Amino acid sequence: MNYSTIKKTAVAASLVAAIGFADVAQAQSPTVFGGRSQYRTWSIGLQGGVTTPNVVIGGQNGFGQKVGYFQNKVGEYYGLTVRKQFSHLFGLELEANRGKIKTFNHDVSGPKAENSLGATSAITEVNWAGGLNGVFQLGTIDFLRRENAVNFYAKVGLGVMAYNPVQYSNNDFTGTEVYNNKGKWGEEIFGDRNPDGNKDFRLGMYVPVGVGVKFKLSEVVALNLGYTMNFTDDNLLYGPIRFDGKQRFANAYGGLEFTLGSRDKENLTFANPVSTLYDELKDPALSNEIQALKQRVSALESTVDELSKDSDGDGVPDKFDKCPGTPAGTVVDGSGCPIKFPEAPKQEATEGAYYQNIQFEFDSSVLKTESYSTLDRLAKELRDNNSSVALDGYASSEGTEAYNLNLSKDRANAVKQYLVNAGVSSSQVNANGYGESNPVADNSTEEGRILNRRVEIKVGN
Repeated sequence: MNYSTIKKTAVAASLVAAIGFADVAQAQSPTVFGGRSQYRTWSIGLQGGVTTPNVVIGGQNGFGQKVGYFQNKVGEYYGLTVRKQFSHLFGLELEANRGKIKTFNHDVSGPKAENSLGATSAITEVNWAGGLNGVFQLGTIDFLRRENAVNFYAKVGLGVMAYNPVQYSNNDFTGTEVYNNKGKWGEEIFGDRNPDGNKDFRLGMYVPVGVGVKFKLSEVVALNLGYTMNFTDDNLLYGPIRFDGKQRFANAYGGLEFTLGSRDKENLTFANPVSTLYDELKDPALSNEIQALKQRVSALESTVDELSKDSDGDGVPDKFDKCPGTPAGTVVDGSGCPIKFPEAPKQEATEGAYYQNIQFEFDSSVLKTESYSTLDRLAKELRDNNSSVALDGYASSEGTEAYNLNLSKDRANAVKQYLVNAGVSSSQVNANGYGESNPVADNSTEEGRILNRRVEIKVGN
């Protein structure tokens, strides 16, 4: 087991510890910014409530509420919603409603509707109203608790509704109908009424603006309470009136909202980053786990430092060094002991045989830098004397004979290429490979195999 293996093992252990910490943190408190996939984001709601012909911010309603002639009378209003939550701050909601809006004149002697119809009360039937709302989450009042249970919101949108106002001659909606245009509305969607038309309901646009609060009853169900002001683009919402102007109405509602999806996931509507961060900082169990992990990492670092200590600098840690104190620069084996290389056989002192063999690393044909000086001296001789040279490449016995034959040729050609790059003519150099043949040392030992990985140089005339 060398130092590289120890280091990899230590790094792997550190990763395991980090992953364990992440798992614990996730189990304790979901990551708020980890993406919508970890939350439930779809919900449907059922709601019911009442309407009034004015809004809390004041202003004139259809029958002159500003000057006190026609007063509020509550009407029923109900519907459903479908919402997609895109973050803990914002969602889009489709809303559909229907119901009635009622108003009456508490002072019969006061001004009547225009055209002298004598109307003292009116009921506007809303056949349907549909709109798209942007819903903005305003936070929770219990954000320091682990379970957020109360959520405030505001919404604004745009919608279309189909309606028909009916005016009566008395205050209790049971007298003579003095105005009812049902079946006579024109074809124009947002234009003036057409007496020759045959539509039962008039279409108009409205802008809902509201606020509300949700109470989390369970992981699936929430109680939804709200108030919405609806501003229309029409002055016929309550039929013909003496006071001209765009009409408005409001609805207060209550209902149940059902979150869709797996109960294992948190409802994004009630997710709050402040609560999550507080939990991560203040949760004693998580804090203790973090401290324990820190201690484990510190102990692991100490172990790695101890295992990597190498006093003599030979690349083998002291714990595994069987020959401590080796001199600097000594080539050692895996146990830290010096490698004893056998002396290379002496070459005959014939012409051209005095150049040292060019040695190569295992399974490599790349020249070592220590060979450059020998090859530079050889290149100069070949240039000066126009001599020829034979380069015989060899390999140790690892691998197949065919592979080693090609490797030996690559080694000889690597030396030839160096000489050519140094100015020697290619015709002066003959490169050959002989594979495993003619070993100069025993291939059964590493020391012998090192010597057999070579190119022999033979200079001729």
